[in-house]
Amino acid sequence: NGLVISMDPNREKIEKRDIVIDDDTITAIVRRYRGEANLVIDATGKVVMPGLINCHTHLGMSYFRATNDNLTLQDWLMNKIWPIENKMNDDDTYYATLLSLIEMIKTGTTCANDMYLNCEGSIKALKKAKVRCLFTRCLIDNDQQGEERIQEFLNLYDENKENNLISFSVAVHGLYTCQMDYLKRCSDLALKLHLPLHIHYSENRKEIEDIQALYHMSPIEVLKEAGLLRNHLILAHATFIDEESLNVFKEKDVHFVHNPISNLNLGCGIADITNYKDYVNISLGTDGQGSGNNLNMFYHMSIVDLLQKGLKEDPTVMSSYEVLKMATIHGAKALGMEDKIGSIEVGKKADIILLDLCDVLTEPSMDIIPNICHNGFSSVFMTMINGDVLYWNHQLYLNIQEEKLLKEISRRFRRLNSE
Repeated sequence: NGLVISMDPNREKIEKRDIVIDDDTITAIVRRYRGEANLVIDATGKVVMPGLINCHTHLGMSYFRATNDNLTLQDWLMNKIWPIENKMNDDDTYYATLLSLIEMIKTGTTCANDMYLNCEGSIKALKKAKVRCLFTRCLIDNDQQGEERIQEFLNLYDENKENNLISFSVAVHGLYTCQMDYLKRCSDLALKLHLPLHIHYSENRKEIEDIQALYHMSPIEVLKEAGLLRNHLILAHATFIDEESLNVFKEKDVHFVHNPISNLNLGCGIADITNYKDYVNISLGTDGQGSGNNLNMFYHMSIVDLLQKGLKEDPTVMSSYEVLKMATIHGAKALGMEDKIGSIEVGKKADIILLDLCDVLTEPSMDIIPNICHNGFSSVFMTMINGDVLYWNHQLYLNIQEEKLLKEISRRFRRLNSE
């Protein structure tokens, strides 16, 4: 009996419907269900929609929350992030990732595209929190340890590829942190395993200059030379993309992940996604908490169309519903999961959230969709992943002691920053 925003283009944008779930799968969407049920969730007065999809993040980076003030991207990485990451172990990453996953569950995100390090810890956290994830080990070869990292990735893949909530991508950190032969090796590996390839791409102008200095080529020329345009390619950031590149991408299986808060915090610029969307599929990411500050996708959604309207000096260039698509069905398409998640449709997995808009931040609600997009920060009432209710009315339904977790995070944070 909820107000269903299904994100299915074949349905009305908002409908009052009953949704039937068998195990982990949506089996019916009807006006009124009269069959039997083991459990009935009364969603009267609430919005029902697909769980949000965070298409670019680093779940183990919760230790670095809001550490980006007054730093350029390169300064932030080299002087603040990488030195501490070099001290982190699998247990550090486990607790940081678990904290991130709880943050996601409480704010309605049911799937993330993660790339990080010390991945045994991340895998352990994902299994405990029961969150869906496109997962990988970040691959870099600028320190002569590239092959070791590929082997680490392959071990993770072989051990976990049958997990129904964890799937894999091959993730190259960036064109400027890898040699050409390594990029080719990663591209071949992704094709061999039939996996997407995820990479930071054209995040700021300095990165483009570094790539030009390293390869004596533009970023698009490096992609061509390395064979990456053969892949299902997930390009994180894509802040500065010229018309020539867009025309190339239009003919390929290329998807952009817009990370507006991270780009603004690090002074990277504003991606012209109003123009990009005519060429490629655009999804939404938070980046890690270090540059994105948080993993609350509603917070990040709230700025997307506003940036474009200001950039173009035209309030008609993008709607709130387009932003919702970026955070749901377009995200699923970017991750190669549109047959499973991203919309409420029969046959798809039951990754569903309920929103309660009866709050001082959201009342009155004359137009529900822009209200969700711009004011939905604290509206999540229920989060269901794969048919399991993990969060209900401010209560986490997992075997996780949050107070104990926060103490452990604090202890490890102090150690990492004092060594």
